[in-house]
Amino acid sequence: MNKLVVAIFSGFSAALAIGLLAYADSLQPQHLFLMAPFGASAVLVFGLPDSPLAQPKNVVLGHLLAAFVGLALAQLLGVHPLSIAIATGVAITGMLLTGTTHPPAGANPILIMLAGVDWDFLVFPVLLGTVTIVIFGALHKKLRSQLVIE
Repeated sequence: MNKLVVAIFSGFSAALAIGLLAYADSLQPQHLFLMAPFGASAVLVFGLPDSPLAQPKNVVLGHLLAAFVGLALAQLLGVHPLSIAIATGVAITGMLLTGTTHPPAGANPILIMLAGVDWDFLVFPVLLGTVTIVIFGALHKKLRSQLVIE
């Protein structure tokens, strides 16, 4: 029963965070607030909140670093299979070297290069989305510990 309660509470918390970002997307069509890698981030932040990979620094800085690499290498190298591969590898290397490893962020260079987004993507959705997920994650973790459901 305990496992069921934890799973439902985690899923509910993730749905709230992603739902808020999706709603913001619908209100502000000129800005993105949501991107597919956030679904994977939600699995870590809400499902495994004590994991080193789910910590706020990793979520925010991992996504920002990987997105920056994708944007910079798209401009420097153009977009082709080799540049996508290089950008993904450089992003992973950067996260590992800076101690900001967040596996979902590894998708950012691929997404950025295939979608052809520009530099404001770092703010909308990367920065605002990750901060939203981290805030909801902190509330989730606090409630989870207060409810003593583990």
